[in-house]
Amino acid sequence: MFDLVPLADVPPEGVELLLDAAFGTDRHGRTAYRVRQGMGAIPGLSFAAIEDGALVGSIQCWPVVLACDDGGRVPLVMVGPVAVSPARQNVGIGRALMWKAIEVAKTGSEALMLIGDPEYYAQFGFDAHATSQWRLPGPFEQRRLLAHGNAPDRAGTVGPR
Repeated sequence: MFDLVPLADVPPEGVELLLDAAFGTDRHGRTAYRVRQGMGAIPGLSFAAIEDGALVGSIQCWPVVLACDDGGRVPLVMVGPVAVSPARQNVGIGRALMWKAIEVAKTGSEALMLIGDPEYYAQFGFDAHATSQWRLPGPFEQRRLLAHGNAPDRAGTVGPR
């Protein structure tokens, strides 16, 4: 069994090693990194899964903004990466991390967004209904740009807040 703790309670180098194991060492070139460039993760929405004293999963959430084509700015929370140790995948760690972040985020007014597989993230209430006019600072598949909550259906570019 694993416990969920604040990510701040875990050494950052351990999180980096977990992310490398889950996504590869070339992960920094992905569009998601461009979206949140220069931002720090939101401590109250970022968690670690600890099992027998070892880090087996993590989730980070980031302050981003939809810079609307009409000049408006809508703050959002970018969810991810959700990382699970390759040896511990498919046992519910990622789902538990997602539900924890969503539960805590409900206390705020900002919509959540992420880049991910709609078939997986639909179980958490994420979909692409409001994101069809959103752009990102790099390549992405439109169907994988997902939102949860009161996401604005407005044209614009998502980037660091």
